[in-house]
Amino acid sequence: MSTDNWSAAGSGARSILSSIITFSLIASGVFIGAAAAVALLPGWLPALNASIQALDPKAYWYLSRASGFAAFGLLWLSMVFGLLITNRMARLWPGGFTAFDLHQYLSLLGLGLTAFHGLVLMGDRYINYSLAQLLIPFGSVNYRQAWVGVGQIAFYGLVIVSLSFYARRTLGQRGWRIVHAVSYAGFIFALLHGLLSGTDSSAPLVLAFYWLTAVTTMALTIYRILASQLARGARTAAA
Repeated sequence: MSTDNWSAAGSGARSILSSIITFSLIASGVFIGAAAAVALLPGWLPALNASIQALDPKAYWYLSRASGFAAFGLLWLSMVFGLLITNRMARLWPGGFTAFDLHQYLSLLGLGLTAFHGLVLMGDRYINYSLAQLLIPFGSVNYRQAWVGVGQIAFYGLVIVSLSFYARRTLGQRGWRIVHAVSYAGFIFALLHGLLSGTDSSAPLVLAFYWLTAVTTMALTIYRILASQLARGARTAAA
């Protein structure tokens, strides 16, 4: 078999392996999500239904908490795929183009859920947010003003990064990198917002989730810095 044929065969095998891994992860996620729903919904639904029918419904607060966790998880995954691309680890899985698409779509989906996370609180009678308080950073005095404001800044940072996908050619490579550096600040601010304004932050599973996101993002960032320095050193030595 010629070298070209071997290369084509190897590329095909990697593509099949990548597809199998992707399918396995999606299937695992569906299974875990279904199992969690079966375990949790019987306990949650009666409380949610009772809250909606009560004189002071807390369903809006529950929906905000749930969407906040989901939005932060999507932000974290978007960061992970972005770092996989810049570290060139995406070549192993799931592939450069796939990783970029996931990076973009997860960022946009996270943006939508983040907006829902804030706006749904307008229905909560206890917090009693106005639209202006939700849109203006640190404009709310109803609940943990400082850390809610930090979350609002994280949201606007996420807006900037998400919109940059549609202006990549205009920004150029340097501008693109500068804008995406904002995502680090957005992630840190979102993490602080969740930890210090969330009512579930003391729960062991919630803390474990935050630790997981922080440690993996830090590890991938450190790897990126070290790999960049090694590559720069190799180019200098070759010159």
